[in-house]
Amino acid sequence: MDTVRTENDDLLSELLQPLRLTGVFDSRWHVSAPWAIEGDAEQSCAVLHYIVEGGCWITAEGHAPQELRAGDLAVFPTGTAHRLSDQPDRQGVPLKAVLPERQPGTSGEIRIDGSGPRSRLLCAGLHYDASAATGLYKALPWALVLDGSQVGREPLLRDTLRLLAAPDRPVGPGDRLITLRAFEMALVLALRPLLREFAENPASLPVLRHPGVSRALVMIATRFAEPWTIESLAREVGMSRSAFTAAFRELVGEAPARHLTGRRMQEAARLLGETSLPQSAVPQRVGYQSAVGFHLAFRKWFGVTPGEYRAGAVSAA
Repeated sequence: MDTVRTENDDLLSELLQPLRLTGVFDSRWHVSAPWAIEGDAEQSCAVLHYIVEGGCWITAEGHAPQELRAGDLAVFPTGTAHRLSDQPDRQGVPLKAVLPERQPGTSGEIRIDGSGPRSRLLCAGLHYDASAATGLYKALPWALVLDGSQVGREPLLRDTLRLLAAPDRPVGPGDRLITLRAFEMALVLALRPLLREFAENPASLPVLRHPGVSRALVMIATRFAEPWTIESLAREVGMSRSAFTAAFRELVGEAPARHLTGRRMQEAARLLGETSLPQSAVPQRVGYQSAVGFHLAFRKWFGVTPGEYRAGAVSAA
């Protein structure tokens, strides 16, 4: 049992390690019933809704409506299209009709004056680097909901959300970066209770129910520098190459070779952007015996060479 828990902890930590936001658009909603707003699917963008006052319903095609009350938090990890409304069957107006410009680094406001109950929400689009989104992250449920009591058991999350939702949120030098990092922390803190749930109940995430695929994910996450091939990964988890590849693709959403490359590229980007390790030492640290092979793979993945990536990271800092 302890071995299973350790492996699940290692696997689930993969969700958090590469998660870095590149930009945030946040908005404050002041709405009175009747109201309903339809949000489009967002690419490389998580969506967050925090209910400050009142309540609402979230609905999406193919999923049962969920009611949110004051203090609840809903996160859409992969930006699934959904509707927010005062009633689950209410037809809505497109979000772009009430917030036509939603550029990262800016804020907005929605006001809908009706005669019914009033609600206040903090909503945000959290843009992340698509190349850093792991297959496991993409396999998360369409919506993750923490009720007010769960949020309350995470005091740092609760206080961060309240500060971000405050109408008199401090504004000054560095405000854009501070806001970005505050939302990033909120997203990570929101995922933490979910990680505990998954560790205690692996069946709640389908990929954890498959011993071979989940074990392979742990190996890729923690032993990416080893000279893995698809054959050796499959052999290590006791499966044939074809069965392993098919199960991995179905549960993770991408081929095992791409997932392995992605993990190696995440670590390479971290080493280049956050450490002073010589560039020549990076390939071997991330599982490449050939510097040329690493250079080609890195450029294909990120669109720039390792040297250009490091130069850009240094200038950004």
